[in-house]
Amino acid sequence: MGQSKKKTSRFRLKKMKKILIIGGGAMGSAFTVPCLENNNSVTITEPYSKTFIKNLSSKNKFHSALKINLPKKLKFRKFSSNLLNEKFDLIVIALSLSGIDFIGKQLKNLNIKSPILVLTKGLKYEKKSKRILTISEQLKKNYNVSNLSVLKGPCLAKELARKNQTSVVIANRNIKIAKSIGKFISTKYYLTEYSKDVVGVEVCSAIKNIYSMIIGAGQSLNSSSNLFQKSILEMKYLIKYFKGKDETILGLSGVGDLYVSAAGGRNSKMGSYLGKGLTFKSAKKRFMPKDTVEGEQLAREIGPYILKKIDKKRIPLMINLLRAILNNKKLKVS
Repeated sequence: MGQSKKKTSRFRLKKMKKILIIGGGAMGSAFTVPCLENNNSVTITEPYSKTFIKNLSSKNKFHSALKINLPKKLKFRKFSSNLLNEKFDLIVIALSLSGIDFIGKQLKNLNIKSPILVLTKGLKYEKKSKRILTISEQLKKNYNVSNLSVLKGPCLAKELARKNQTSVVIANRNIKIAKSIGKFISTKYYLTEYSKDVVGVEVCSAIKNIYSMIIGAGQSLNSSSNLFQKSILEMKYLIKYFKGKDETILGLSGVGDLYVSAAGGRNSKMGSYLGKGLTFKSAKKRFMPKDTVEGEQLAREIGPYILKKIDKKRIPLMINLLRAILNNKKLKVS
């Protein structure tokens, strides 16, 4: 008990002053809006994209993906290890899944005591251990990064940037740390809930991209609603398989995030083409050549493991989608 209290007090954030956001894409940039509204000093940095670096370093801070001018108070800094070594009250990782190994290597040898909040959604198959890792597990296991919380839920970046009502969940096994972070990023329009089920929250937020493709394949509201219900049942099974909690599927990172993704997004859009009988490669080339389809990326990452290790009778929708993507065949939806 004494050790637990000491750990909690170490990371309690009484007054947030300095926040560093790593990742200048749509979500990372949109996340600056509620952070700044709480009178925090917010710095954003972008390791990769020349376009976003140009956007963020310009005088008007017009973001090409969000189609808005970001707040004038937002500070932009060039990415470097020296920047990471500076003292921040909160570090936010808002990179794409492909950037997790990069930031893990950058953080590995630094003695960072600040809480770290991960916005990135996805899962990683680790060949060495032959298991699927969540983002936080990947950072802890491979790069010895600690002090991690995760933030997930039904949040469209463009809507958040325009201060539309948004609800998300922050997960940490120590709920007091999650709540302390929430106090300094929550606003009247950006609401935070909390969970101890880190694994469940992360798995839900990732696999909903695959299931939103499946729901999008329905050719009517009737068929899509049936696929939605079946998807929830399969997600529930998968959450339990990965040692998450049942109730998480009914929360913001589960049903909430699935609804937003299925209602309108790149995954459901691709699903609609698959439902019409096109193969993935054909649909991508003809209709979405420049779009990233997260569900397809995840299918290729975890598909071989799922097909080999998990009871196919329990997740028939997932199995059919994985086979369609991996073998570039027509999707069978039932």
